[in-house]
Amino acid sequence: MSQAYTGGCACGAIRYEIDAEPLLMSDCQCRDCQRISGTGHGSYLSFEGRDKVKLSGEAQCRDSTGDSGNVKTRAFCPTCGSPVYMTFAAVPDQFIVHAASLDDPGRYRPQLVTYTASGHAWDRLDPALPKFEKMPPG
Repeated sequence: MSQAYTGGCACGAIRYEIDAEPLLMSDCQCRDCQRISGTGHGSYLSFEGRDKVKLSGEAQCRDSTGDSGNVKTRAFCPTCGSPVYMTFAAVPDQFIVHAASLDDPGRYRPQLVTYTASGHAWDRLDPALPKFEKMPPG
């Protein structure tokens, strides 16, 4: 295990520390992620084991239903508005953080791209990454 993954919002009101390695690092080009990020995709690190997450500060949350039909909860800072993390009702033990919320965003190394069906030609992601029109199978 390397050092913990730490991060939070822009103003520091919300902080996290995760003592685990990510299951997956991925870019998502769905319209919801585009709107949340303000660009062509969102970049995320997915962790297994909510018990390994130390979280401080009070986030404001918004639920939405993804293309898969699953409910996702997006957490953001009510003070500065920064998106910080997500959870999914279908996988309650997973904790997903926005790559830009990391104290060291250089630790983010995308492994695949999802929802390319919603992608834009101007959003040029690494051509070597595996790409999926929707979510990858199981």
